[in-house]
Amino acid sequence: MIKIMTRFGEVEYDPDNLLVFPAGLIGFPTLRSFIVMPNRKQGPLFWIQSVDEPEIAFVLTDPTNFFLDYIVKPDTSERNSLQIDETDECFVLSVVTVPPDQKITLNLAAPILFAPKTNRAIQVILENTEYQSRTPLPG
Repeated sequence: MIKIMTRFGEVEYDPDNLLVFPAGLIGFPTLRSFIVMPNRKQGPLFWIQSVDEPEIAFVLTDPTNFFLDYIVKPDTSERNSLQIDETDECFVLSVVTVPPDQKITLNLAAPILFAPKTNRAIQVILENTEYQSRTPLPG
C-alpha cells in the first residue's frame, strides 16, 4: 500500500487497483493514474483522485441518472485503447462541475469511457453532437 496526502487527507491505495487513463484527461495529459474514492454519502456522484498530482480530483457521475437518453458506444479504436472487445462492459461517465453559484453541470460533450475489466478509462470528444461541455442538470 502507498500513502499520499490529498484534499481528502492522507489516502492509502493499492497501486494494482488504480484507474488508468493511458492518454490522461482532456487538458490534463499527464494525469494518468487515479484512485476511485469511496463514497461517504449516498448519491450518484463520486470522486476520482489523481495520484500523479494529489491536489487534483474530479467529481464524476453516470449521466444516465439525469439524461435517460444519453448513449455513447465505444468505437473500435476506443475499445483498443481500453483493451476490451465488443462483449466487455464499458461504462459512460461525465465530469461534474459545481461552480460557486451551485448550478451543477455535466460535461456530456466529452464523456469518459470506463472498462472495469481492465480498469482503464479514456475521455473522448463527441463529434457532431448537440451535447455541451457544461450541460445544466435538468430542472
